[in-house]
Amino acid sequence: MSLTTEDAQSWEQMWLPLWPLASDDLKAGIYRTARGVARGKRYIEANPHALSNLLVVDVDHEDALMRSLWDRREWLPNAVVENPANGHAHAVWALQEPVTRTEYAARKPLAYAAAVTEGLRRSVDGDAAYSGLITKNPEHESWAASWTSDRLYSLGELAGHLDAAGFMPAPSWRRSRRRQPVGLGRNCAIFETARVWAYREIRHHWGDPEGLRSAIVAHVHELNAGFSEPLPHREALDIAHSIHRWITTCSRMWADGPVVYEATFSTIQAARGRKGGTKSAEKRRAAVQDRARLIVGEEA
Repeated sequence: MSLTTEDAQSWEQMWLPLWPLASDDLKAGIYRTARGVARGKRYIEANPHALSNLLVVDVDHEDALMRSLWDRREWLPNAVVENPANGHAHAVWALQEPVTRTEYAARKPLAYAAAVTEGLRRSVDGDAAYSGLITKNPEHESWAASWTSDRLYSLGELAGHLDAAGFMPAPSWRRSRRRQPVGLGRNCAIFETARVWAYREIRHHWGDPEGLRSAIVAHVHELNAGFSEPLPHREALDIAHSIHRWITTCSRMWADGPVVYEATFSTIQAARGRKGGTKSAEKRRAAVQDRARLIVGEEA
């Protein structure tokens, strides 16, 4: 299905990458190319590495178009790009304001965007393993592109509709998805895991901020390599630099020095030990009580 002039102009405004990854055959690999050349490829990178303004869900069902449009008049996707051969499609929602993914980005909006994307996925029973990196090019003749809305959404607006429909994930989803995150969740998971690791790594690098930077960079890249589809190298590096910059310029842990750090760490560990001991004692008392009740029952 060919695009109208109006559709092409709409896509031109929504699609931001200037030097995107693109391919006609994913099995043959994806390569960076000029924007004009990429617009003629079957598959293209959905967002530039520093921003996300398109939330894309992979709908691997033969009725993907119907699923993407059903019961959502106020929050229709901007486009549904369908494979005519099997009905599978990518549903695309465009945001009013892009979410920044560089080292200077605030983490909460990024985590919020990841949760909203998960809600959109649940609303169509989309592919949970889809990374959101590469999408079907709606301008290519191989696909049937349905342009269903010209509205640009805020994350809050989409979250409100998803919550009302019962699709928005609970806050605990962020923690439960940390081991196997996809899409924007990869960025959040690496940041959360690496920053906690870095707080403990500080003790090995007092007076050596560059040594701490190198250690954080190495750890972030190690975490990133564990994904089946890692983040781009530049994006992973941005996460490492963001963690390092915050520790060395804003953190009291770094400013107060090793003596205060070790005293604080010891206090925290002792408190955790007491808490664990209390829980163990409670478990032992509960076991004794259960055993007593059992004996009394047997004697009766």
